Amino acid sequence: MLPMLDALVAVFSLFSAYAIRLGSDAFQGPLEGQTLRVAAIFVIVSLFSSYLMEVYSLEGKASKRELLVTCLQAGGAGFFFLSVVYYLDPDVMLGRGVLFLSIGFFVLLQFVCHALTGRVGYEDPFVQRVLVLGTGELARGIGELVGTRAMSFALAGFLPCAENEGSIPPAVSPVVQMEGDLLATMHKHRARILVVALSERRGALPLQGMMQCKLNGIEVLDAPAFYELAQGKLMLEQITPSWIIFSHGFRRTALVNAYKRCIDIALSLTGLLLTAPLLPLIALVIKLDTPGPVLFRQVRVGAGEKPFTLYKFRTMGTDAEKNGAVWASKNDTRVTKVGRFLRNSRIDEIPQLFNVLKGEMSFIGPRPERPEFVETLKKDIYYYSKRHTIKPGLTGWAQVRYPYGATTEDAVEKLRYDLYYIKNLSLFLDGLIIFETVKVVLFGRGGR
Repeated sequence: MLPMLDALVAVFSLFSAYAIRLGSDAFQGPLEGQTLRVAAIFVIVSLFSSYLMEVYSLEGKASKRELLVTCLQAGGAGFFFLSVVYYLDPDVMLGRGVLFLSIGFFVLLQFVCHALTGRVGYEDPFVQRVLVLGTGELARGIGELVGTRAMSFALAGFLPCAENEGSIPPAVSPVVQMEGDLLATMHKHRARILVVALSERRGALPLQGMMQCKLNGIEVLDAPAFYELAQGKLMLEQITPSWIIFSHGFRRTALVNAYKRCIDIALSLTGLLLTAPLLPLIALVIKLDTPGPVLFRQVRVGAGEKPFTLYKFRTMGTDAEKNGAVWASKNDTRVTKVGRFLRNSRIDEIPQLFNVLKGEMSFIGPRPERPEFVETLKKDIYYYSKRHTIKPGLTGWAQVRYPYGATTEDAVEKLRYDLYYIKNLSLFLDGLIIFETVKVVLFGRGGR
């Protein structure tokens, strides 16, 4: 709920700046459409800058100094974006005095509000308290997960259910006892979510109590479902084929496929048109840097595990794989000087827009891998082939949530995100990925 609070802070900051600079004359008469437009732009830019600088991604244990620095960075980004907006549309321009005061007030009040609402012991009324049913290893993992999700969830405790399941150290979180029935216990500890985290459920589940909780508005989730909710990825170790079959999601209607294709065509054409003037310059720089072709062609695995040829600007020497296919590593010596810049800026991936336009790729989806790696990973990771049920993407949920991976363990972690995207594919999630991709490109994260 912090973005909603920041929106109110932005409005207050803007009108406070107007009051200081213009006095009571600033508020004579009703608010006009132009005034509302100016305020809306200021609020939207302030929230976008805060999102871009990851103000809302700070953990609850972040220091006040770190919070202040992040708010200042967001204020600086906001000033830059507002300057661009005012250059493009002078009619919505704020006076320099009003602009500086507005941003200054916003940064200060944002810092104070964020410090008070989550980082100095205040309990956000929108935080959902979670009671974990179980005391074994699975329950402990869920408890640790809740403890890291500041401003979203708070751990109410662990409720023993099965004998000989294990015990939770008192230092981790209190183990609560059943007081009356399960619903009364949930109410006593002000818990809104019940997470069933039992390693063995047969004969141990309090079904009547769980049903009573469900019918009284309390959310009842199993461990994989809560893990998905809290982490934005799937708990591969705990899900089964039946869980996938009966779970909500993994549905792609004809309408979804149509909107995906329309967006792919629109974004790829827009990208190619905007970058067309730069393509000859990029090609020239690559040719001057090292001998070899400008474009790099490589076979990748697409939807239905059908191979296709992927195009990129060449970033390595022509003999980069003389000893066979290998994953790129951090500070890879095979990457050229120009290639390193192209990779960090993601410019090397511009030619993949042609793959998107041809329908071999989508703009958003799992990253396409090479056939050599896919065959190995399918043997090592049970669900790996399921990521090929949709088209691979130029960007995707795994790409923006996890850095570049070069090991089987990294492939498992990225698969968690890929399957989450396939399960929850929607216009909203695609929009979020595009916003996150902008952050990745601007700050050069994850490239090798």
